[in-house]
Order: sequence, then structure tokens, then C-alpha cells
Amino acid sequence: MGFLSKLLTFGEGKQLKGYQAKADRIGTLEPSMQALSDDELRALTAAYKERVANGESLDDILPEAFAAVREASVRTLGLRHFDVQLIGGMALHEGQIAEMKTGEGKTLVSTLAGYLNALSNDGVHVVTVNDYLARRDSEWMGRVYKFLGMEVGLIQNGMRPKQRIPSYKADVTYGTNAEFGFDYLRDNMVTRAGSRVQRGHNFAIVDEVDSILIDEARTPLIISGAGVKAADTYKNFARAVRGLQRDQDYVLDEAKRTIVATEIGLAKIEARLGIDDIYADPSAQLANHLQQALKAEYVFHLDIDYVKTNGEIKIVDEFTGRIMEGRRYSEGLHQALEAKEGVRIREENQTLATITLQNYFRLYKKLSGMTGTAMTEDAEFRQIYNLPVVAIPPNKPVIRIDENDLIYRTLKGKYNAVADEVEQRHAAGQPCLVGTVSIESSELLSRILDKRGVPHETLNAKNHEREANIVAQAGRVGAVTIATNMAGRGTDILLGGNPEILAEDILAESNIDPAEATDEQRALALQQAKAITSAEHDQVIAAGGLAVIGTERHESRRIDNQLRGRAGRQGDPGLTQFYLSLEDDLMRRFGSDRMDSIGRMMEKTDIPEDMPIQHSMVSKAIESAQHQVEAMHFAARKSVLEYDDVMNLQRTAIYDERNAILDGKDMSERIESIVQDAVEAVVQDCCPARTASDDWDIKGVNSWVADMTGLGGFDASQVDHDDDPATLTDIICDHLLEVYKGKEEILGHEVMRGLESQVMLRIIDVRWMNHLQEMDYLRTGIGLRAIGQRDPLVEYKGEAHAAFANLTSGMYEDFLRTMLRLQVATPEEAEAVESQDHPDALAGNVNYSSPEAALEGAGTANAARAAAAAATPQAPKAAMQKAKTYRKDEDDDPYANVGRNDPCPCGSGKKFKKCHGMYR
Repeated sequence: MGFLSKLLTFGEGKQLKGYQAKADRIGTLEPSMQALSDDELRALTAAYKERVANGESLDDILPEAFAAVREASVRTLGLRHFDVQLIGGMALHEGQIAEMKTGEGKTLVSTLAGYLNALSNDGVHVVTVNDYLARRDSEWMGRVYKFLGMEVGLIQNGMRPKQRIPSYKADVTYGTNAEFGFDYLRDNMVTRAGSRVQRGHNFAIVDEVDSILIDEARTPLIISGAGVKAADTYKNFARAVRGLQRDQDYVLDEAKRTIVATEIGLAKIEARLGIDDIYADPSAQLANHLQQALKAEYVFHLDIDYVKTNGEIKIVDEFTGRIMEGRRYSEGLHQALEAKEGVRIREENQTLATITLQNYFRLYKKLSGMTGTAMTEDAEFRQIYNLPVVAIPPNKPVIRIDENDLIYRTLKGKYNAVADEVEQRHAAGQPCLVGTVSIESSELLSRILDKRGVPHETLNAKNHEREANIVAQAGRVGAVTIATNMAGRGTDILLGGNPEILAEDILAESNIDPAEATDEQRALALQQAKAITSAEHDQVIAAGGLAVIGTERHESRRIDNQLRGRAGRQGDPGLTQFYLSLEDDLMRRFGSDRMDSIGRMMEKTDIPEDMPIQHSMVSKAIESAQHQVEAMHFAARKSVLEYDDVMNLQRTAIYDERNAILDGKDMSERIESIVQDAVEAVVQDCCPARTASDDWDIKGVNSWVADMTGLGGFDASQVDHDDDPATLTDIICDHLLEVYKGKEEILGHEVMRGLESQVMLRIIDVRWMNHLQEMDYLRTGIGLRAIGQRDPLVEYKGEAHAAFANLTSGMYEDFLRTMLRLQVATPEEAEAVESQDHPDALAGNVNYSSPEAALEGAGTANAARAAAAAATPQAPKAAMQKAKTYRKDEDDDPYANVGRNDPCPCGSGKKFKKCHGMYR
């Protein structure tokens, strides 16, 4: 632990003593809880909720609530919370991270803080790393909550909004970080208040908090829509960058994962593409295609960074080894990988909404987490999330043996040594869990063990569906399990095996579907399984417990500690040993000059490749390399957050406005001020106060008014404005308000209010989407400002602020223009328009019962089109062009031969040119 972390955690012992005193108090309540019947215990929940509603604090209720949960757990799960688990629950309740060793029962600990905080009726979110764990924990721990009269919800990938709403209304809701984050973004894209699924962000318990808040925090959550198709371009660039020579045609920095084409390489690529100058493209799209193609070809590798399954490219999480379902690389990188691997290229996407995990989780009023490895990242948790880490002592002392690292000269020597070790331990009946850092490594080791006839299971991103089953049985006699860094987090490795999982296997072997088995069949299978696992448990203990063998040091010490933590749970014996080579990626990419000198020394002294060395210099070099990588990753996460913090202020403002409108904000109250602001800006621009009226740009004013209303007839030169800009402003305002009120009289008050809300929402969405795209482009190139000795972040803040000011200033004017240009038809005309699919008229009816009815009528899509058009340059002209072509058969056209100054046949009393003639 660093000096800062030690300083910040000073006094932790005193805190733990305070927690222990509370745990003792909970212990004294246990007999009274045991004396209650099931119904009496369940009735406590309603009583506690009433006390909280009457103003009593959760801290006051904590001892009784924890005692109730402990007793409920004993009755439903057969598990009684240890005192250290009660302490962990207290740490979670106080908004801290509880660091608890593997096997200490973190999943059970969450029920304590979850139940207590759910008493406020504001909801509790329990966040897991994958859908399987969310489902498992909601069913397993849900029995405790349901026994106590609480509702439990579950959010899974692929669920429809209607299924999500009741899950979020539950007292405790389980789900993954991605699902919670995406639901937040989707809630801020809906057009009806009832379509929102979440009900706020009260309290979150994040399981495996280091994995979610640290490892995944470099990748923001993005909701995107269909964008531009450019499949051929990606294919051409993929072919053009193949076969280039490193250091001659391109320069690659493996540590920072950056790549740049040299002048020679660029000339080759341009010649292959038939392009004179890639960087002459003013849109910079060709330059981006080049960069992504180079990254795809030389930086990202199959079966390490991604896998190819069923004709798709899927990302592999570099920290857990799991496939990241539904995730795609941004900025065209995913398409470049698809072109490289020859699979179907999916069209590029445009960002509709985005947020980083850091800013999403900072939305919660109170945040907490639990993991087995957090102390190494204590400073980051405090700095980014204001989350202190509390190390909870284990229930039983850890007696695992952690051996010193063995370093080999070559990869071949290392893997042969690992295979020797595994073969010997397997023969002795000791189970082995072998940790690898990539799919490639796991499959290489698997092939070596196959040749030696050692039976084993391989667990990686290609085989992740069976993850829980494989890991649950990794503690059986002689079991050999090869796993990538995921190492089965969330599933305990029980020495001798897991009887419940084994019981399912026994049923399957008897041709009985476990899901359809009778209670009697299930009980019999479980009895047989327990007999097997109990006998094997004793054998494994005698063999030395679980042996964890690491084939390579990870870039982060925390991931190494996670792997070590798989052995030695709850006082079990165990052993851990890391095997390294000087050719490992970590050594090669981040090793110091000392590593090079050791390598030369080993070669000169002819040390055999199968002979290990142990040297303090090597250990220090490894630790130094890991510190270096951790610092680099922290800088990357912090950079992502700093840029997103700029966007977060803007996102909050936009989402607050959207939610206010959804919750019933009356836009009509602002109509006059919107009109006033818009007109003042135009008059000030065209008719300055200190300029003679003869020099005023009256044509500009008239053109603006016509553009706003879509009507002619207003001429500023024909009104009596006394050469006073203020008077002219008042006259124009009155004219626009008259047009606006005319539409309201036809539609009715309620329908007009609904239209205002829907139009404003659509304008906000269109402009925000365009703004995000601009920010994406700005973010991509802002780093080049550093060449000019300017801070890119400061530059980004300035330009982002200016862009947002532009967005907000034009937003209300767009709204006004759209509302003034919406055409209102009589019911008869609306019916005719609906049958003929008229593209640019909004059907209104004074008899509509609600805004929804009006919006769902013939003109539903037109409000959206009008909103989008208002946010698009030259929209009125485009609308006119479209309107001219909507009807092809003039024989059926009742307006075909009407003169522009004749009365309109619709009976409105207006001239044709000012009524239906406007669309012709």
C-alpha cells in the first residue's frame, strides 16, 4: 500500500472496533429473533419501514434489521452471518468498499445493507459483473428478501421495457452495470413519462467493485443508431495495410497501443488505394480509416483482444477474459476488424447517448462495493468515487502458501515446467487451477497437457457458458482447470467439489432433466453427491488443498491477487506459484534495462531453458513494470473521466430539461419569452438602434419572419414602427403570437400542450445527437493541440462550452419555428391527408380527446419530421421540394387548376397561395 493510502486508512482499527461493538449488540438480539414465528419475523419489515417513514434513521434501526436478516438467512438458506460478515454489511451501509477475502461470503453480506437501505422505499440496486451472477444472486439471496416480505427484481440483457419497470419498482433490484447504465441513457431518450423504467438512484452495492469501477471504467457506455455505410472503404484499407514492415512502414508502441504510418508506409498505402493524399481529405475520414486499419492489423490480435464466432467479431475483456456481449469498438475500429477477418461488416453507428461508468455511478446518493482485491486501488477509489476501502478481517486465518516466482529464459521452457508441475500434482490427486492471461495461452497449454494425457477443462471466452459449472468442480480430486483471468469470480471453489452442481450432473447421467426432476429425485441425487464430495474433500485436504498456478504476471497486481485468492478460502490449505519467462509480454513491453541484462547473462552462462532462476532484481523489475502499467491505466481512466466531466455538465442540463418536460413542464408559459428573445436577436442584427432606418435590412427581417411561420404577408416596411427597433420588435412579436394562438384555437389547449412537449423533446434529441457527433470529432483530434503548446483538455472545455451555447441558443428558436410552421387541417382534410399519405401536414382536430390522440393521428410522424427539419439547415426549402412531389396524378387533384390568388377550395376563406397552395 502506498504512503497516501496508509495515511488515509489511519485509524481503521478504531473503526473496526466500533463495528465489532455493533456486531456484539446484534448478537444479543439473536435469541429474541429466534423466538419469533415466520410471520412475526416477516411483520418486522413493515414495522421498520413505518419507523423510517416517521423520521427514524437507518443507523438507529441497523442492529435490529441486521439481526432479522441473519435469522431469515438461517431459516431460508441455512447460512448464518459471521460477525465479520456483519461488519462487512456495516461498511457497505456507510458507503464504503468492503475488501473481503475470497470465500468469505460477500454475496451473503450484501443482504444486510440491501435490506436495511430498502426500508426507505427508494430502491436498492445490486450490481454484478454478468447476467448469470445477477440471476443466480437474485434467486439465491432473493429467498432472504422474500421471506422478509420484500420484492426482488432482476434486470437481464434483452428484457423489454415493460418487463423492466416492475423490476425497478421492487425493493431490491439485481442487474449488471451495463444494463443499469443503458437503462439510464434510454430513460433520457423516451418521449412519454410512463416509458421510463428507473425510479432514481438511491443506493447501489457493486459486487466485484474493482472489476466494474476500475477495469471497465475506460470504456464509456454508448447507445448508437445506424450511421453511414462504408463497407467497401474498410475492405480496401484492410487490404492496403497488409504486409507492411515494422519500423520501416509503421512505428508501433505496444505499451501505449499506438501506431503511426511512416512516410514510406504511407506512400505504399496510398499507391495501393489509388489515392494521392489521404490527409488531403477535408472530412478527415480517410485518415481515420487508415488509423483504424493499422490498429486492427497490427495492434489488435485474434483470440487475445477479440474472438471470431459465428461470423461475428466479439470483444474479449482484457481483465476478465469474458466476451463482452453487445459491445463494439467505436470510431470504426470494429468495422476495421471485421474487414481484416473477412466477416460481414456492420454499418457504422452514430452516438445517440453516452456516459462513462464513473459518472453513472456518481449519480447514486450512496455508493458501496465489495471485492477481494481493492486496497491496491484505494487512492483511485477515494479520488474518483469518494469511496474509502475497509479491509475486513477473515473469519478464519489464511494458511495458504504463496511461493516465490520462478523465472525461465524462454516461453517454451516455462510452459513445459508448468505442464510438469500440473502432471505431478494431478497424479497425487491435488486439484490445480492454472491461470493464463489470454485465450491463446490457455489453448497452447491445453494442447501440451493433451499430449501428456492429462485430463483437464479449459475455461476461456470461447467456453464461458459453462463457467460456473467448470469452476464449481475445480476443487475435486485431481481436477485440472485452465482458466483465463476470469478465474470463475463469483463462484466458490469448494475442496472436493460442489455437491449441488454434482447432483445436477448425476441427474443428467440418469437421463433426467434437472429442471423437471421431482423433489425425491433431486434429494436422492444430492445425497449421492454429498457423499462423493465429502470423501473427496478429505482426500484433497490431505493432498495440500487447491494449487493455483499462474503462467504469467498480469499487468495489474490486483488481477494476480484475484488468482491467488482462489486458493485458501475459509482457512483451507492451498498453494500458489507463478511461472514467468523473460519473453512474457509484460517483461518485453515494460521490463527495464535490468531485465535485458539478466537475459543476456542467462544466455552467456548457457542456463538451460527449463532451469528457473529466482532473483530479487527480477522480482523488483516485475513489480516496477506492474506499477508502471497501473499508473498508465489510471491516467487513461482519469483522462476519459476528465473529458466526460465536461460533457456531464451538459448532459445533466439536457436531461433535466427533458425530464421536466416529461413530468409536465408547461412550454406555453415560455412562448412569449422565446418569441421575444428570438425577435430581439433578429431585429438587433438587422435593424441596429444607432443606424438610420433607411439602412435597416428590412428584407432580412421579412425573410426571417416568413421562414419562421412558413407564411407570406408580413412586410416590416409596411408597418408603423416609428423608426424604433423596440416598436418593430413588439409588432413582430404580436404577429408571431397571433399565428401561434391561431393554431392553438383550432387544436385546443390540451392538444397544443401535448404537441409542444413532443416537438420540444424531438428538437432536444436531434440537436443533442448532432452535438455528440461534433464532440466525438473534436475529442478525436484535440490531442494535436499539444503540438502548439496548448493544453488539449483546456481547449476541449472551451470549444465544448461554445458548442453547447450554440446548441441551447438555437434550440428554442427551432422549437418556435416548428410550432409556427405546423399546418393545421380540418378533420375532413386530416382524413383525406391520412388516406393520401400527405408528408408535410399535421392533422389537428378540436375534438381530439388528448395530445396523444392527435399525435397518433395522421400527422404523428410529421411532428418528428418537423422537429428534425427545424434542427437541419435549409429545412423549409427541403420540405417545399418534398411537398411538390407528393401527388403524381393531377386528374385526381382537386387543387390542380386553382389560381394562386383564388379562394382555397378547402373552404378556409384564405387565398390558395396562403393555404393549400403553400405545399405546391
